[in-house]
Amino acid sequence: MASDWVGSLVSIHCGATLGVYQGEVSSVDQTSQTISLRHPFHNGVKCTVPEVTFSAMDIKDLKILEIRKSFNEAPKQNGPDSSSTLTPHGGRKDKGGGAPVNSAPVTVPNKTEPKLQEGGLSPVPHYSKSYGERHMDMAGQSKGFRRRHNSWSSSCRGPNQATPKKNGLKNGGHMKNKDDECFGDGMEDVLDEDFDFEGNLALFDKAAVFSQIESSERRGNGARSRGTPGEQTPSRYRHDENILEAKPVVYRQITVPYNVTKEYSTDSGLVVPSISFELHKRLLAAAESHGLSLERRLEMTGVCASQMALTLLGGPNRLTPKNVHQRPTVALLCGPHVQGAQGISCGRHLANHEVEVILFLPNFVKMLEAITSELALFGKTGGKLVSNVKDLPETPVDLVINCLDSHENGFLRDQPWYKAAADWANQNRAPVLSIDPPVSGQAHAVEAKWSLSLGLPLPLSEGAGRVYLCDIGIPRQVFQEVGIKYHSPFGCKFVIPLHSE
Repeated sequence: MASDWVGSLVSIHCGATLGVYQGEVSSVDQTSQTISLRHPFHNGVKCTVPEVTFSAMDIKDLKILEIRKSFNEAPKQNGPDSSSTLTPHGGRKDKGGGAPVNSAPVTVPNKTEPKLQEGGLSPVPHYSKSYGERHMDMAGQSKGFRRRHNSWSSSCRGPNQATPKKNGLKNGGHMKNKDDECFGDGMEDVLDEDFDFEGNLALFDKAAVFSQIESSERRGNGARSRGTPGEQTPSRYRHDENILEAKPVVYRQITVPYNVTKEYSTDSGLVVPSISFELHKRLLAAAESHGLSLERRLEMTGVCASQMALTLLGGPNRLTPKNVHQRPTVALLCGPHVQGAQGISCGRHLANHEVEVILFLPNFVKMLEAITSELALFGKTGGKLVSNVKDLPETPVDLVINCLDSHENGFLRDQPWYKAAADWANQNRAPVLSIDPPVSGQAHAVEAKWSLSLGLPLPLSEGAGRVYLCDIGIPRQVFQEVGIKYHSPFGCKFVIPLHSE
Protein backbone atom coordinates (compact mmCIF):
# COMPACT_ATOMS: atom_id res chain seq x y z
CA MET A 1 0.00 0.00 0.00
CA ALA A 2 1.01 3.64 -0.32
CA SER A 3 1.43 3.91 3.44
CA ASP A 4 4.17 1.29 3.31
CA TRP A 5 6.49 3.87 1.74
CA VAL A 6 6.07 6.32 4.64
CA GLY A 7 9.38 6.71 6.46
CA SER A 8 11.56 5.91 3.46
CA LEU A 9 14.24 8.32 2.30
CA VAL A 10 13.78 9.46 -1.29
CA SER A 11 15.33 11.89 -3.77
CA ILE A 12 12.93 13.77 -6.07
CA HIS A 13 14.18 15.51 -9.20
CA CYS A 14 11.80 18.29 -10.27
CA GLY A 15 13.72 19.60 -13.27
CA ALA A 16 16.20 22.38 -13.74
CA THR A 17 13.87 25.05 -12.34
CA LEU A 18 12.76 23.48 -9.06
CA GLY A 19 15.87 21.42 -8.49
CA VAL A 20 16.35 18.31 -6.37
CA TYR A 21 14.70 17.56 -3.03
CA GLN A 22 15.56 14.83 -0.54
CA GLY A 23 13.80 13.86 2.63
CA GLU A 24 11.69 11.32 4.51
CA VAL A 25 8.31 10.40 3.04
CA SER A 26 5.58 11.58 5.41
CA SER A 27 2.50 10.84 3.28
CA VAL A 28 1.45 9.58 -0.16
CA ASP A 29 -1.97 10.61 -1.53
CA GLN A 30 -2.97 8.43 -4.48
CA THR A 31 -6.16 10.37 -5.05
CA SER A 32 -4.54 13.75 -5.56
CA GLN A 33 -1.31 12.19 -6.90
CA THR A 34 0.91 13.97 -4.33
CA ILE A 35 3.78 12.98 -2.08
CA SER A 36 5.01 14.87 1.02
CA LEU A 37 8.52 14.92 2.53
CA ARG A 38 9.39 15.88 6.08
CA HIS A 39 12.76 17.46 7.02
CA PRO A 40 13.38 18.25 3.35
CA PHE A 41 16.71 19.32 1.76
CA HIS A 42 16.69 21.43 -1.40
CA ASN A 43 19.83 21.09 -3.53
CA GLY A 44 21.78 20.00 -0.47
CA VAL A 45 20.52 22.84 1.79
CA LYS A 46 18.09 22.20 4.62
CA CYS A 47 14.74 23.84 3.93
CA THR A 48 13.21 26.31 6.36
CA VAL A 49 9.79 24.60 6.21
CA PRO A 50 9.25 21.30 8.01
CA GLU A 51 7.37 19.63 5.12
CA VAL A 52 7.10 19.94 1.33
CA THR A 53 4.39 18.44 -0.91
CA PHE A 54 5.00 17.57 -4.58
CA SER A 55 2.54 16.87 -7.38
CA ALA A 56 3.13 14.03 -9.82
CA MET A 57 3.16 16.57 -12.65
CA ASP A 58 6.26 18.27 -11.20
CA ILE A 59 8.22 15.09 -10.57
CA LYS A 60 10.72 14.25 -13.33
CA ASP A 61 12.52 11.46 -11.50
CA LEU A 62 12.17 9.76 -8.09
CA LYS A 63 14.81 7.59 -6.46
CA ILE A 64 14.48 5.69 -3.21
CA LEU A 65 17.60 6.18 -1.16
CA GLU A 66 16.53 3.94 1.76
CA ILE A 67 13.48 1.78 2.22
CA ARG A 68 11.94 1.73 5.67
CA LYS A 69 13.32 -1.20 7.67
CA SER A 70 9.94 -2.52 8.73
CA PHE A 71 8.89 -2.56 5.11
CA ASN A 72 11.95 -4.59 4.11
CA GLU A 73 11.39 -7.16 6.85
CA ALA A 74 7.66 -7.55 6.21
CA PRO A 75 6.56 -10.90 4.68
CA LYS A 76 5.96 -10.88 0.97
CA GLN A 77 2.33 -10.52 -0.08
CA ASN A 78 0.70 -12.81 -2.50
CA GLY A 79 0.22 -10.06 -4.99
CA PRO A 80 0.17 -6.38 -5.47
CA ASP A 81 -2.22 -4.05 -3.70
CA SER A 82 -5.82 -4.20 -4.87
CA SER A 83 -5.77 -0.53 -5.72
CA SER A 84 -2.43 -0.41 -7.50
CA THR A 85 0.03 -2.57 -9.36
CA LEU A 86 3.75 -2.44 -9.88
CA THR A 87 4.87 -1.12 -13.22
CA PRO A 88 7.60 -2.91 -15.19
CA HIS A 89 10.03 -0.32 -13.86
CA GLY A 90 9.09 -0.89 -10.23
CA GLY A 91 6.61 2.01 -9.85
CA ARG A 92 2.96 1.77 -8.86
CA LYS A 93 -0.01 2.29 -11.14
CA ASP A 94 -3.70 2.56 -10.32
CA LYS A 95 -5.84 -0.27 -11.57
CA GLY A 96 -8.31 2.22 -12.84
CA GLY A 97 -5.91 3.17 -15.60
CA GLY A 98 -4.59 6.34 -14.00
CA ALA A 99 -1.15 7.71 -14.67
CA PRO A 100 1.70 6.00 -12.89
CA VAL A 101 2.84 7.65 -9.68
CA ASN A 102 6.47 7.20 -10.59
CA SER A 103 8.01 5.77 -13.72
CA ALA A 104 11.62 5.97 -12.45
CA PRO A 105 13.42 2.81 -11.40
CA VAL A 106 13.57 2.03 -7.70
CA THR A 107 17.31 2.06 -6.93
CA VAL A 108 18.98 1.55 -3.58
CA PRO A 109 22.55 2.75 -4.18
CA ASN A 110 25.46 0.99 -2.56
CA LYS A 111 27.96 3.19 -0.73
CA THR A 112 30.93 1.34 -2.17
CA GLU A 113 29.52 0.78 -5.68
CA PRO A 114 27.56 3.84 -6.88
CA LYS A 115 25.03 3.20 -9.63
CA LEU A 116 25.40 5.05 -12.92
CA GLN A 117 22.62 5.97 -15.28
CA GLU A 118 22.73 5.05 -18.89
CA GLY A 119 24.98 7.36 -20.83
CA GLY A 120 27.28 8.50 -18.00
CA LEU A 121 27.05 9.98 -14.51
CA SER A 122 23.71 10.53 -12.85
CA PRO A 123 22.96 14.26 -12.67
CA VAL A 124 21.13 13.72 -9.38
CA PRO A 125 23.43 13.37 -6.34
CA HIS A 126 23.05 10.25 -4.22
CA TYR A 127 22.87 10.53 -0.46
CA SER A 128 23.53 7.81 2.05
CA LYS A 129 21.64 7.31 5.26
CA SER A 130 24.23 9.19 7.24
CA TYR A 131 23.56 12.34 5.26
CA GLY A 132 20.09 13.10 6.62
CA GLU A 133 20.79 11.75 10.07
CA ARG A 134 24.03 13.67 10.30
CA HIS A 135 22.38 17.03 9.60
CA MET A 136 19.54 16.37 12.04
CA ASP A 137 22.01 15.31 14.73
CA MET A 138 24.29 18.30 14.21
CA ALA A 139 21.37 20.70 14.84
CA GLY A 140 21.41 19.71 18.49
CA GLN A 141 25.16 19.81 18.96
CA SER A 142 26.78 22.65 20.92
CA LYS A 143 28.86 25.29 19.15
CA GLY A 144 31.95 24.37 21.15
CA PHE A 145 32.04 20.86 19.70
CA ARG A 146 34.70 20.90 17.00
CA ARG A 147 34.17 18.50 14.16
CA ARG A 148 35.48 18.40 10.64
CA HIS A 149 32.44 17.72 8.52
CA ASN A 150 31.91 18.02 4.81
CA SER A 151 28.29 17.93 3.63
CA TRP A 152 29.38 16.28 0.43
CA SER A 153 31.85 13.83 1.91
CA SER A 154 33.38 10.83 0.29
CA SER A 155 31.07 8.59 2.27
CA CYS A 156 28.08 10.15 0.49
CA ARG A 157 29.58 10.30 -2.99
CA GLY A 158 31.18 7.94 -5.39
CA PRO A 159 34.77 8.57 -6.45
CA ASN A 160 33.66 10.04 -9.77
CA GLN A 161 30.36 11.63 -8.77
CA ALA A 162 29.82 15.30 -9.56
CA THR A 163 29.53 17.86 -6.78
CA PRO A 164 26.01 19.39 -6.79
CA LYS A 165 25.57 23.16 -6.87
CA LYS A 166 22.88 25.44 -5.49
CA ASN A 167 21.85 26.87 -8.84
CA GLY A 168 20.75 23.49 -10.17
CA LEU A 169 21.90 21.79 -13.34
CA LYS A 170 24.07 23.45 -15.90
CA ASN A 171 25.53 22.73 -19.33
CA GLY A 172 22.52 20.96 -20.77
CA GLY A 173 21.39 19.28 -17.56
CA HIS A 174 24.73 17.71 -16.67
CA MET A 175 26.73 18.98 -13.71
CA LYS A 176 30.43 19.65 -14.14
CA ASN A 177 32.40 16.58 -13.16
CA LYS A 178 34.71 17.07 -10.19
CA ASP A 179 37.64 14.95 -9.14
CA ASP A 180 36.56 14.00 -5.65
CA GLU A 181 39.83 12.23 -4.95
CA CYS A 182 41.17 15.62 -3.79
CA PHE A 183 38.39 15.92 -1.20
CA GLY A 184 37.18 12.47 -0.27
CA ASP A 185 39.90 10.58 1.57
CA GLY A 186 37.72 8.51 3.89
CA MET A 187 39.27 10.09 6.99
CA GLU A 188 36.18 11.84 8.39
CA ASP A 189 35.36 9.12 10.87
CA VAL A 190 38.92 9.24 12.21
CA LEU A 191 38.89 13.02 12.55
CA ASP A 192 35.59 13.11 14.39
CA GLU A 193 37.42 12.63 17.68
CA ASP A 194 39.38 15.60 19.05
CA PHE A 195 43.06 15.09 19.76
CA ASP A 196 43.77 15.19 23.48
CA PHE A 197 46.67 17.64 23.64
CA GLU A 198 46.70 17.94 27.44
CA GLY A 199 46.70 14.18 27.93
CA ASN A 200 49.55 13.60 25.52
CA LEU A 201 51.53 16.51 26.97
CA ALA A 202 51.21 15.00 30.43
CA LEU A 203 52.96 11.88 29.16
CA PHE A 204 56.09 13.92 28.42
CA ASP A 205 58.25 14.58 31.49
CA LYS A 206 60.16 17.65 30.37
CA ALA A 207 62.11 18.05 33.61
CA ALA A 208 63.40 14.49 33.47
CA VAL A 209 64.48 14.82 29.84
CA PHE A 210 66.42 18.02 30.44
CA SER A 211 67.97 16.54 33.55
CA GLN A 212 69.18 13.61 31.49
CA ILE A 213 70.68 15.97 28.91
CA GLU A 214 72.52 17.94 31.58
CA SER A 215 73.92 14.81 33.19
CA SER A 216 75.13 13.44 29.84
CA GLU A 217 76.99 16.69 29.14
CA ARG A 218 78.87 16.44 32.44
CA ARG A 219 80.13 12.94 31.74
CA GLY A 220 83.54 12.10 30.36
CA ASN A 221 85.55 14.26 32.79
CA GLY A 222 84.01 17.42 31.44
CA ALA A 223 84.82 16.62 27.82
CA ARG A 224 81.39 17.81 26.77
CA SER A 225 80.95 20.39 29.48
CA ARG A 226 79.87 23.83 28.35
CA GLY A 227 82.17 25.53 30.84
CA THR A 228 84.25 25.17 33.95
CA PRO A 229 82.50 24.99 37.33
CA GLY A 230 81.69 28.43 38.67
CA GLU A 231 81.98 30.04 35.24
CA GLN A 232 79.05 32.28 34.37
CA THR A 233 77.98 31.86 30.79
CA PRO A 234 75.46 34.17 29.13
CA SER A 235 72.05 32.67 28.56
CA ARG A 236 71.78 34.24 25.14
CA TYR A 237 74.16 35.25 22.39
CA ARG A 238 73.77 37.76 19.61
CA HIS A 239 73.60 36.49 16.05
CA ASP A 240 77.02 38.08 15.32
CA GLU A 241 78.71 37.16 18.62
CA ASN A 242 81.51 34.64 18.70
CA ILE A 243 80.90 32.01 21.42
CA LEU A 244 84.42 30.59 21.11
CA GLU A 245 87.09 31.83 23.45
CA ALA A 246 89.33 34.47 21.83
CA LYS A 247 92.13 36.77 22.86
CA PRO A 248 91.22 40.08 24.43
CA VAL A 249 90.62 42.83 21.87
CA VAL A 250 93.32 45.50 21.72
CA TYR A 251 91.79 48.77 20.57
CA ARG A 252 95.00 50.81 20.55
CA GLN A 253 96.81 49.12 17.69
CA ILE A 254 98.48 52.25 16.26
CA THR A 255 101.10 54.12 18.27
CA VAL A 256 103.25 57.11 17.28
CA PRO A 257 106.70 58.09 18.64
CA TYR A 258 105.50 61.23 20.43
CA ASN A 259 102.62 62.53 22.49
CA VAL A 260 99.42 62.75 20.48
CA THR A 261 97.53 66.02 20.45
CA LYS A 262 94.30 64.54 19.07
CA GLU A 263 92.90 61.05 18.71
CA TYR A 264 90.11 59.56 16.66
CA SER A 265 88.25 56.25 16.81
CA THR A 266 86.62 54.05 14.19
CA ASP A 267 83.13 52.57 14.26
CA SER A 268 84.55 49.36 15.74
CA GLY A 269 86.32 51.26 18.54
CA LEU A 270 89.90 51.18 17.24
CA VAL A 271 91.95 54.21 18.26
CA VAL A 272 93.56 56.14 15.40
CA PRO A 273 96.02 58.83 16.59
CA SER A 274 96.69 61.98 14.59
CA ILE A 275 100.19 62.83 13.38
CA SER A 276 101.90 66.10 12.65
CA PHE A 277 102.44 67.39 9.13
CA GLU A 278 106.21 66.82 9.44
CA LEU A 279 105.72 63.12 10.33
CA HIS A 280 103.14 62.79 7.59
CA LYS A 281 105.61 64.27 5.11
CA ARG A 282 108.34 61.83 6.22
CA LEU A 283 105.89 58.94 5.85
CA LEU A 284 105.04 59.89 2.25
CA ALA A 285 108.73 60.34 1.40
CA ALA A 286 109.56 56.89 2.81
CA ALA A 287 106.73 55.34 0.80
CA GLU A 288 107.94 57.07 -2.36
CA SER A 289 111.46 55.74 -1.83
CA HIS A 290 110.05 52.19 -1.84
CA GLY A 291 108.17 52.66 -5.11
CA LEU A 292 104.91 54.32 -4.07
CA SER A 293 105.43 57.24 -6.44
CA LEU A 294 103.46 60.47 -6.51
CA GLU A 295 101.52 59.33 -9.59
CA ARG A 296 100.41 56.13 -7.87
CA ARG A 297 99.47 58.07 -4.75
CA LEU A 298 97.44 60.56 -6.80
CA GLU A 299 95.60 57.71 -8.51
CA MET A 300 94.79 56.00 -5.21
CA THR A 301 93.63 59.25 -3.63
CA GLY A 302 91.46 60.04 -6.65
CA VAL A 303 89.78 56.62 -6.53
CA CYS A 304 89.04 56.81 -2.79
CA ALA A 305 87.82 60.41 -2.97
CA SER A 306 85.58 59.67 -5.98
CA GLN A 307 84.07 56.65 -4.22
CA MET A 308 83.22 58.79 -1.22
CA ALA A 309 81.81 61.54 -3.45
CA LEU A 310 79.64 59.07 -5.37
CA THR A 311 78.24 57.82 -2.07
CA LEU A 312 77.49 61.36 -0.94
CA LEU A 313 75.73 62.05 -4.25
CA GLY A 314 73.27 59.21 -3.67
CA GLY A 315 75.13 56.14 -4.85
CA PRO A 316 72.97 53.53 -6.66
CA ASN A 317 69.78 55.43 -5.87
CA ARG A 318 70.92 58.41 -7.94
CA LEU A 319 73.29 57.00 -10.54
CA THR A 320 71.05 54.61 -12.48
CA PRO A 321 70.31 54.23 -16.21
CA LYS A 322 66.73 55.39 -15.58
CA ASN A 323 67.97 58.62 -13.98
CA VAL A 324 70.02 60.01 -16.87
CA HIS A 325 67.87 63.15 -17.11
CA GLN A 326 69.14 64.46 -13.76
CA ARG A 327 72.84 63.73 -13.63
CA PRO A 328 74.56 65.10 -10.50
CA THR A 329 76.76 68.18 -10.87
CA VAL A 330 80.03 68.59 -8.95
CA ALA A 331 82.11 71.76 -8.77
CA LEU A 332 85.82 71.02 -8.22
CA LEU A 333 87.98 73.87 -6.85
CA CYS A 334 91.71 73.15 -7.24
CA GLY A 335 94.89 75.10 -6.62
CA PRO A 336 98.31 74.83 -8.39
CA HIS A 337 99.82 72.24 -6.01
CA VAL A 338 99.79 68.53 -5.17
CA GLN A 339 96.46 68.82 -3.34
CA GLY A 340 95.02 70.33 -6.51
CA ALA A 341 96.37 67.41 -8.56
CA GLN A 342 94.60 65.03 -6.17
CA GLY A 343 91.36 66.90 -6.82
CA ILE A 344 91.82 66.72 -10.61
CA SER A 345 92.32 62.95 -10.34
CA CYS A 346 89.11 62.69 -8.33
CA GLY A 347 87.26 64.75 -10.95
CA ARG A 348 88.45 62.43 -13.73
CA HIS A 349 87.02 59.38 -11.98
CA LEU A 350 83.74 61.18 -11.28
CA ALA A 351 83.41 62.17 -14.93
CA ASN A 352 84.00 58.55 -15.92
CA HIS A 353 80.97 57.65 -13.78
CA GLU A 354 78.61 59.98 -15.68
CA VAL A 355 78.89 62.86 -13.21
CA GLU A 356 78.90 66.38 -14.66
CA VAL A 357 82.19 67.86 -13.38
CA ILE A 358 83.09 71.56 -13.54
CA LEU A 359 86.81 72.03 -12.72
CA PHE A 360 88.07 75.40 -11.57
CA LEU A 361 91.87 75.91 -11.89
CA PRO A 362 93.49 79.35 -12.18
CA ASN A 363 95.84 80.05 -15.07
CA PHE A 364 99.55 79.90 -14.28
CA VAL A 365 102.50 80.22 -16.60
CA LYS A 366 104.25 77.24 -15.07
CA MET A 367 102.52 74.34 -13.29
CA LEU A 368 103.63 71.13 -11.63
CA GLU A 369 104.20 68.17 -13.88
CA ALA A 370 101.63 66.17 -11.90
CA ILE A 371 98.97 68.83 -12.57
CA THR A 372 99.83 68.96 -16.28
CA SER A 373 99.49 65.18 -16.70
CA GLU A 374 96.26 65.05 -14.69
CA LEU A 375 94.78 67.88 -16.75
CA ALA A 376 95.59 66.04 -19.97
CA LEU A 377 93.70 62.99 -18.74
CA PHE A 378 90.81 65.08 -17.44
CA GLY A 379 90.44 66.72 -20.85
CA LYS A 380 89.65 63.29 -22.36
CA THR A 381 86.58 62.82 -20.13
CA GLY A 382 84.57 65.70 -21.59
CA GLY A 383 84.50 67.58 -18.28
CA LYS A 384 84.34 71.37 -18.21
CA LEU A 385 87.49 73.37 -17.26
CA VAL A 386 87.17 77.02 -16.18
CA SER A 387 89.76 79.48 -14.88
CA ASN A 388 87.43 82.30 -13.85
CA VAL A 389 85.02 82.19 -10.95
CA LYS A 390 82.40 83.95 -13.06
CA ASP A 391 82.18 80.82 -15.21
CA LEU A 392 81.09 78.69 -12.25
CA PRO A 393 77.36 77.91 -11.94
CA GLU A 394 75.20 80.55 -10.30
CA THR A 395 72.73 77.94 -9.06
CA PRO A 396 73.59 75.48 -6.30
CA VAL A 397 75.33 72.31 -7.40
CA ASP A 398 75.06 68.87 -5.82
CA LEU A 399 78.53 68.85 -4.27
CA VAL A 400 81.57 71.13 -3.97
CA ILE A 401 85.01 69.49 -3.64
CA ASN A 402 87.58 71.83 -2.13
CA CYS A 403 91.26 71.34 -3.03
CA LEU A 404 92.34 75.01 -2.81
CA ASP A 405 94.52 74.74 0.30
CA SER A 406 98.15 73.65 0.46
CA HIS A 407 100.06 72.47 3.51
CA GLU A 408 103.13 74.50 2.68
CA ASN A 409 102.12 77.49 0.54
CA GLY A 410 99.91 79.50 2.84
CA PHE A 411 100.48 82.73 0.88
CA LEU A 412 98.08 81.50 -1.81
CA ARG A 413 95.17 82.54 0.38
CA ASP A 414 95.97 86.17 -0.32
CA GLN A 415 95.56 85.70 -4.06
CA PRO A 416 92.40 87.22 -5.63
CA TRP A 417 91.43 83.96 -7.37
CA TYR A 418 91.60 82.09 -4.05
CA LYS A 419 89.37 84.59 -2.25
CA ALA A 420 86.88 84.66 -5.13
CA ALA A 421 86.67 80.85 -5.28
CA ALA A 422 86.29 80.59 -1.48
CA ASP A 423 83.53 83.22 -1.49
CA TRP A 424 81.69 81.36 -4.26
CA ALA A 425 81.88 78.08 -2.33
CA ASN A 426 80.57 79.69 0.86
CA GLN A 427 77.72 81.44 -0.96
CA ASN A 428 76.70 78.33 -2.88
CA ARG A 429 74.37 76.26 -0.75
CA ALA A 430 75.90 72.94 -1.76
CA PRO A 431 77.72 70.75 0.83
CA VAL A 432 81.53 70.84 0.72
CA LEU A 433 84.00 67.93 0.77
CA SER A 434 87.63 68.87 1.49
CA ILE A 435 90.40 66.53 0.32
CA ASP A 436 93.59 66.48 2.41
CA PRO A 437 92.85 69.71 4.33
CA PRO A 438 95.58 71.58 6.28
CA VAL A 439 96.24 71.19 10.00
CA SER A 440 94.26 72.99 12.68
CA GLY A 441 96.84 75.79 12.98
CA GLN A 442 95.50 77.25 9.73
CA ALA A 443 92.02 78.70 9.45
CA HIS A 444 89.68 77.16 6.91
CA ALA A 445 88.56 79.64 4.29
CA VAL A 446 85.80 77.23 3.16
CA GLU A 447 83.61 75.59 5.78
CA ALA A 448 83.49 71.88 4.96
CA LYS A 449 80.92 69.29 5.92
CA TRP A 450 83.30 66.37 5.33
CA SER A 451 87.09 66.08 5.20
CA LEU A 452 89.15 63.23 3.77
CA SER A 453 92.61 62.54 5.24
CA LEU A 454 95.28 60.29 3.70
CA GLY A 455 96.96 57.37 5.48
CA LEU A 456 96.78 58.82 9.00
CA PRO A 457 94.80 61.93 9.96
CA LEU A 458 96.24 65.33 10.83
CA PRO A 459 94.93 67.18 13.91
CA LEU A 460 92.10 69.02 12.17
CA SER A 461 89.97 71.81 13.61
CA GLU A 462 86.21 71.80 14.00
CA GLY A 463 85.82 73.64 10.70
CA ALA A 464 86.89 70.49 8.86
CA GLY A 465 83.54 68.84 9.57
CA ARG A 466 83.30 65.10 9.89
CA VAL A 467 86.64 63.40 9.27
CA TYR A 468 87.12 60.38 7.02
CA LEU A 469 90.30 58.40 6.41
CA CYS A 470 91.34 56.69 3.16
CA ASP A 471 93.89 53.96 2.56
CA ILE A 472 96.47 55.03 -0.05
CA GLY A 473 98.38 51.74 0.01
CA ILE A 474 101.31 52.42 2.36
CA PRO A 475 102.75 49.08 3.63
CA ARG A 476 103.13 48.36 7.36
CA GLN A 477 106.91 48.23 7.31
CA VAL A 478 107.03 51.74 5.83
CA PHE A 479 105.15 52.96 8.90
CA GLN A 480 107.68 51.18 11.09
CA GLU A 481 110.56 52.97 9.35
CA VAL A 482 109.28 56.33 10.59
CA GLY A 483 108.62 54.99 14.12
CA ILE A 484 104.89 54.25 13.82
CA LYS A 485 103.54 50.93 15.07
CA TYR A 486 100.76 50.35 12.63
CA HIS A 487 97.90 47.91 12.20
CA SER A 488 95.34 48.65 9.47
CA PRO A 489 92.05 50.01 10.87
CA PHE A 490 90.26 49.81 7.50
CA GLY A 491 89.00 46.24 7.63
CA CYS A 492 87.17 45.52 4.36
CA LYS A 493 86.89 49.17 3.28
CA PHE A 494 89.17 51.77 1.77
CA VAL A 495 87.38 54.78 3.31
CA ILE A 496 86.23 54.77 6.92
CA PRO A 497 84.70 57.45 9.17
CA LEU A 498 86.57 58.74 12.22
CA HIS A 499 85.07 60.06 15.43
CA SER A 500 86.75 62.66 17.65
CA GLU A 501 87.67 61.50 21.12
